Amino acid sequence: MRAKLTYFVLAAVLLVYFVLAGGRGVVLIRQGTAVTVPFGIAVLVLPLIGAWFLWHSTRFAVLAGRLADQLEKEGGLPVDTLERSPSGRVLRDSADAVFAERRAETEARPQDWRSWFRLAVAYHDARDTPRARKAMQRAITLHRQEQRSAGGDSTPGPTAGIA
Repeated sequence: MRAKLTYFVLAAVLLVYFVLAGGRGVVLIRQGTAVTVPFGIAVLVLPLIGAWFLWHSTRFAVLAGRLADQLEKEGGLPVDTLERSPSGRVLRDSADAVFAERRAETEARPQDWRSWFRLAVAYHDARDTPRARKAMQRAITLHRQEQRSAGGDSTPGPTAGIA
């Protein structure tokens, strides 16, 4: 719950920043000089890029959360058996061992979104965030395809696979 609250507070702060920066961009454009108009356009583009990134990240988190909820209902969430240091940090050897199991599971069932979800968690535990994100995107894509073939919800989701 704390992570969600932090996320929403930071998102709100970013949105306020985007509005303020966009307002400055409009002021620069209204001045109408050869220098201020290009700067104003640039100042307007940056908040648009930031808003797109915020929307994309939020959408990813919501879709991943839905998968986690469904896996929890099915009893398929991975059990945390990782060894930790006294400070609570996951030990690398322990994360690597679990990762090997999850990779084998995913290789055995490459079209199962559940195995890709668990692989994403293993990547995250091994502190490989880029691959964790790609694996989760793959899980979201496979879940969406499963829903479509079952005649269920056809909510669009990210389409990137894992390389």
